[in-house]
Amino acid sequence: MIAYSIEQLLPHAGKLMLLDHVLTYDDESMSAQVTVRGDGLFGDNTGVPAWLGIEYMAQTVAAHGGLMCRLAGKPLNPGFLLGTRRYHCNVSRLNAGAVLVVTVKRLIQDQGLGVFDCRVTGDSVEISAKLSVYQPDTAINRVITN
Repeated sequence: MIAYSIEQLLPHAGKLMLLDHVLTYDDESMSAQVTVRGDGLFGDNTGVPAWLGIEYMAQTVAAHGGLMCRLAGKPLNPGFLLGTRRYHCNVSRLNAGAVLVVTVKRLIQDQGLGVFDCRVTGDSVEISAKLSVYQPDTAINRVITN
């Protein structure tokens, strides 16, 4: 059981928080649950475009990074999605109310740069991609002078 809520792992708030909760995790991977919302933020009351799966993946990668920071006693640092490769999806829309599982597995990480193998499955949905991300070791909230 995870000791942190999803709100404690991500810098997102309100309707931008897309994940429901963490299902499983270890040092290299995480699975999270998401319920596709029909609140009109990214689609309509029937569902959202399937490309939103990339954001589900990115938020799960961020939640994994947030959890690793929490477990190490470090503050949360913002992360950045740098790119998406090998995106594959078998649907054009995700139906509102569908419960999906997002799984991410770290393939490589060095000096804050990482590549994750990601999947979104459930409700006849199969989405996969490789995400390139950057999460610095220290918070980026310093004022630059000169």
